[in-house]
Amino acid sequence: MLGPMKRTENKSHCPVNFALETFGDTWSLLIVRDIVFWGKRTYGEFLDSSEGIATNVLAARLARLEQKGILSKGPHATDKRKDTYGLTEKGLALIPLLLEMSGWSAQYDAETTAPQQFVASVFADREKMFRLVQDTVRNGGSLFGTERGLVRR
Repeated sequence: MLGPMKRTENKSHCPVNFALETFGDTWSLLIVRDIVFWGKRTYGEFLDSSEGIATNVLAARLARLEQKGILSKGPHATDKRKDTYGLTEKGLALIPLLLEMSGWSAQYDAETTAPQQFVASVFADREKMFRLVQDTVRNGGSLFGTERGLVRR
C-alpha cells in the first residue's frame, strides 16, 4: 500500500502563493532570521532560539529550506559531528523582505524589540542597506549576533 502522495508542484503560479509555499511557515523565516540577524549556523543554535521550535520541526524545516535552495549545508569547520547552514544566493535575496517585515513590525508592534535607530537607518536608504546586509551575511557576518555583526560597526 502506498502512503499519502506529497504534492511536488505549487498550487498555482501566483507570486504570493509561490513565496508562501517556499518559505511561508513561521519556522522557516525564523531560521533565515536567525542566520541573518544573529549569525546562527548549527542545528543546536537554531534549537536555542527563544521561540522554542520542536526538534522534529526544526529538522524538517532545515531539510525543506535546503531542498528549496534557500539554505546550503556543509560540514562544521571544527566539529565533524555537526553541520553548518548558510544562505544561498536565493536565500540572501530574502534579506530585503526580512528587513521590510522588521520595519513594518517596528511601526505597528507597540512592544517591538527592534532597535529603532537601526530600523530608521535601514529605511533611510533601503537599497544601500539591503546590499550591505546581504554582503555582510554572505561573508559570514550577521546584523547583531557575531563579532562581525554589522550593527557593532
